[in-house]
Amino acid sequence: MNNIDKKVYIETYGCQMNVYDSELALSILKDDGYERTENIEDANLILVNTCSIRDNAEQRIWGRVNKFHAEKRKNKDVIIGILGCMAERLKDKLLAHRDISLVLGPDNYRDLPRLLEALDNNNKQMSTDLSKEETYSDIIPVRTDKNGVSAYISIMRGCNNYCTYCVVPYTRGVERSRDPQSIINEAKDLFNKGYKEVNLLGQNVNSYIWMDPKNTSNTVDFSQLLEMVALIDPKLRVRFSTSHPKDMKNSVLYTIAMYPNICNHIHLPVQSGSTRILKKMHRIYTREQYLERIAKIKEVLPTAGITTDIITGFCSETEEDHKETLSLMEEVKYDWSFMFQYSERPGTMAAGRFPDDVSPETKARRLNEIIELQTKLSMESNKKDVGKKFEVLVEGFSKKSDKELSGRTSENKVCVFPAGNYKPGDYVNVLVESCTSATLIGTPIK
Repeated sequence: MNNIDKKVYIETYGCQMNVYDSELALSILKDDGYERTENIEDANLILVNTCSIRDNAEQRIWGRVNKFHAEKRKNKDVIIGILGCMAERLKDKLLAHRDISLVLGPDNYRDLPRLLEALDNNNKQMSTDLSKEETYSDIIPVRTDKNGVSAYISIMRGCNNYCTYCVVPYTRGVERSRDPQSIINEAKDLFNKGYKEVNLLGQNVNSYIWMDPKNTSNTVDFSQLLEMVALIDPKLRVRFSTSHPKDMKNSVLYTIAMYPNICNHIHLPVQSGSTRILKKMHRIYTREQYLERIAKIKEVLPTAGITTDIITGFCSETEEDHKETLSLMEEVKYDWSFMFQYSERPGTMAAGRFPDDVSPETKARRLNEIIELQTKLSMESNKKDVGKKFEVLVEGFSKKSDKELSGRTSENKVCVFPAGNYKPGDYVNVLVESCTSATLIGTPIK
């Protein structure tokens, strides 16, 4: 295939890490002569970066792959490839699909050029070996965001926690942390290109620990890494996700408190308010220990935004367990939550040990009750911000009007205000005048 013909179209599903991985894959393909296109009909190579965290995510991807059959019929030479977690989990099944020629797991994107060349012989290709080392630290991603304001940086890969409901350890392998200097270099590069915010990513960022291979007594932990990134420039905002409660150390909180450009927001997934269910999930903390961490966060960072993840309807969950989740939500008063019904994932410990015995109807009712409570808590939280001033980093126009801009506060709340002469990337002081449960609404002030 001549370079002039090399055009790749990529779709990304799932978490922020998948977005970053797609950008890595595009960088590797760019070096091999490919040009990215947003028009699928122009593409010679169609890639889908996939998610396996829930069943409905996989079903959406299967549906999308089947629709690509039409592109294959129009252009028999088009190559369709599956990347990411679903590729790692369902490798053989995917490769058996009539239209799929290429399957690569999350640690195998460096193989793209070699495998694409091998496809010229009409042989399907697969590469899904998981690595025990950081895989991509020397690659600068091709950024796909439209606003040029905020970007993701992967600081580590994999997970060692083995929560019983989760496929991540099986699709992304063991934890390994990236050389801090490569992270700093990437963040500096972004800032020099005009980006105003970086989001440090990992399945469990606060277990980040890098050991110098030449001197293992020389280590960098997550609080130290945070400080190193914050010191690049006070005008560079720093966010991170996701944290595990068992690893949320006081040193991280103190570091956030020391540097105004480290965002005043912590996403701390709880999953359940019931200690019994947490033990069954292998979350490695109790309800009481989680609440102790929350109390410390509020002591050190009294105005911090706190968000979470909640799974309802996990194996054997009772009404009492459900009520404990609701009561914990009331006690913490989360600013926002990502809320899901439990979805059994084949190959996980839960699928092998525990029956999925909560009915779909009960799961749906409990989820609706959680959503209803969170909507109330979010409204209460936002109402407390009315009359206050916040520095907002402009990301772009609001969803409803090109006469309004939208951005986020340090606490990770969306704020909308009249556009005036401001533009994406500007820091704007905004006086909050009203709100919805999801949005602060205000006016720029000097």
